[in-house]
Amino acid sequence: MAATVATPVTPTELDPDRCGSEEESRGAEAEEENTQQQIGPAAAVSHSRLSKLPLARIKALMKTDPDVSLASQESVFIIAKATELFVEMIAKDALVYAQQGKRKTLQRKDLDNAIEAIDEFAFLEGTLD
Repeated sequence: MAATVATPVTPTELDPDRCGSEEESRGAEAEEENTQQQIGPAAAVSHSRLSKLPLARIKALMKTDPDVSLASQESVFIIAKATELFVEMIAKDALVYAQQGKRKTLQRKDLDNAIEAIDEFAFLEGTLD
């Protein structure tokens, strides 16, 4: 049974509207440092703005592991951010294979090709079967 994931892909690296100047990135870094210095509920609110994934869902998934009894907000945020970066990396690598096939839509075979070709994804081999 072959499943196809039809997701339109728009490369953000080439989008000039999304590319910020060096001054903007410095401002974002300064804001992030201020955010990290906050404590209490305000820090949790700022973490949720920095993460694109729902932190409550990440925490619930973490707690399904029998070895995890407590998960701090900071650890949940770090796991969410790492997950975002991982998904971004594998999607960009799969995009290369979609573009080689003259397509703008990622398909399962593109993910399979990326997993087979890139050593960092070796742990995923056989998981999408």
